[in-house]
Amino acid sequence: MKFETSLSFAQQLNAADPLKSFRDKFIIPEANGKQKIYFLGNSLGLQPKSANNYIQQILSDWASLGVESFFHAKEPWMDYHEKLVHPLSKVVGALPNEVVVMNQLTVNLHLMLVSFYDPNAKRYKIICEAKAFPSDQYAFETHVRNKGFDPASAIIEVAPRDGEYTLRTEDIISSIEKHGDETALVLFGGINYYTGQFFDLEKITRAAIAAGAKVGFDLAHAAGNVELHLHDWDVDFACWCTYKYLNSGPGAIGGAFIHEKHHKESLPRFAGWWGYDKPTRFKMEKGFKAMPGAEGWQLSTPGMFLYAAHRAALEIVEEASWDKILSKQKLLTGYLWFLLEEINSSSAKKNIVFITPRNEKERGCQVSMLMLENGKDIYNGLMKEGIFTDWREPNVIRLAPVPLYNSFEEVWKFAETFKNLIG
Repeated sequence: MKFETSLSFAQQLNAADPLKSFRDKFIIPEANGKQKIYFLGNSLGLQPKSANNYIQQILSDWASLGVESFFHAKEPWMDYHEKLVHPLSKVVGALPNEVVVMNQLTVNLHLMLVSFYDPNAKRYKIICEAKAFPSDQYAFETHVRNKGFDPASAIIEVAPRDGEYTLRTEDIISSIEKHGDETALVLFGGINYYTGQFFDLEKITRAAIAAGAKVGFDLAHAAGNVELHLHDWDVDFACWCTYKYLNSGPGAIGGAFIHEKHHKESLPRFAGWWGYDKPTRFKMEKGFKAMPGAEGWQLSTPGMFLYAAHRAALEIVEEASWDKILSKQKLLTGYLWFLLEEINSSSAKKNIVFITPRNEKERGCQVSMLMLENGKDIYNGLMKEGIFTDWREPNVIRLAPVPLYNSFEEVWKFAETFKNLIG
């Protein structure tokens, strides 16, 4: 599509948008009766209006039935998980029995490392991206130390080349091949939280398998944002949060993927009673017997309020259809890129360095802009005008228009405000 810079063009895109009505399913922040522009789906997605009803239903069940709600509520809590895994499996490209909703991201990452990081004297290294999200770094460090290795030599970080901001796929593959015989695990973020770069997960997976290593991904910024095919790519495991692009609330319950090829293996794992064989769970017998599939990695009785909020969000995704969401994401973000590049090319100052890849196959919703001058002032100016973006030290503005609740006209208004602030 050939984009234009006019407001009328943005309004035409809005009118033709098959998902335009889904904005009304979310609560948009307001000030003085005017809706703000919220471009922070990469940090915390907006609240689905239906979340309140589902949470209230759990409260009502609890009030009227107490613990019997697990079995005798109109929608028994015991089976609530089944309402989540089917829509979620479409989002991450998995079989339903390969997906489990549990805990939070970092807890799930630790559980996956217990099962999939099994080093020995020869094969003990973890290959990851340089400056991975801090929780990932801390998880790698502590597991490596727990296994008796030195993180300085056991953790191999792949960094951008001098003068570049993102990783080249060939450099990732080269590092895997170089350390292949010593590598136990390759574990990358699906999308780098800072730059917004979407890594080529399929190629990374193939390289890791060829090297004889296990491979997993932290999909915090990828799940609900970009197209994923975890099962078909033969990924061993993945973890994600659900409070960003999956709009399930602050501190929302997390998710994990374990490929079905591992379901019948005797992998090491930490066990809890909610992962025990469901038909015999309440016999309370010794000796852990895992539920079949990814659910066997569950630990504790689930947080029903978190389940309810997640359900509300996933039902919107299912109603909108994941294919249509992806299609609008590409169009909406492409339009944003067009306007930003127009601004940067016409500005005498050339104040922006885009550190997110321009190629749509290498990014999702997020755009990260390194501001060479007055970045914090520009960020504060956007906030003053009711436009939510994100400031990352030392000088980066991140923003992420989300297809379910952001409009093309909002992108246009942001671009106009941004242009005026740059001067």
